Amino acid sequence: MSLPETFGADAIDDLVRGILALPQGAGRHLVAVAGAPASGKSELARALTAAVNRAGRTARTIPMDGFHLDNRILDARGLRHRKGAPETFDAEGFIALVHRLKSGAEVVYPLFDRARDLAVAGAAVIGPDCDLAIIEGNYLLFDADPWRALAPLWDISVWLETPETVLLDRCIRRWLDHDHSPDSARARAEGNDMVNARRIAAARLPADLTLFA
Repeated sequence: MSLPETFGADAIDDLVRGILALPQGAGRHLVAVAGAPASGKSELARALTAAVNRAGRTARTIPMDGFHLDNRILDARGLRHRKGAPETFDAEGFIALVHRLKSGAEVVYPLFDRARDLAVAGAAVIGPDCDLAIIEGNYLLFDADPWRALAPLWDISVWLETPETVLLDRCIRRWLDHDHSPDSARARAEGNDMVNARRIAAARLPADLTLFA
């Protein structure tokens, strides 16, 4: 893949060209957008999907968050306060989804409803006519079992490198937007989100491309 390892102002244009260069008629290609909480994964994935569709290919954004374990399971395991950590996801279910996506078949998948704080089964579908899936999530390049099994499945992998100060500010604002008090928002961001962010950064596999945010 003839793309630079890092990006500047023309990041999205360069990355879109790389995605569009993936051959058609060879099954479904998977592009991974990985990074810490609030690193900008969702925004980048949506921008890439829109740009690829405008260029005449068919792409769909697929978030990993639909594989959050339900709060009742987290409560039973004493993990509700660590929601978003690797062990609070159905990792094997997500890996199975990625294999199904790679096959090129129609795939129904869950989405996470942040307002209700729960995953909704069968909430979205990608059809066989869609040959590009832009997948975004925290643990797509996580070097631990079973997550590391994902790495060989990506046609292009992107890591978003974001300063901790930026991540903390965004996480606090996210909790404020969900009606937390300033003290509660900071406590959740510092006590869980940033713990997860450091864990992800410390055990990440190499990406094809690194985008500095």
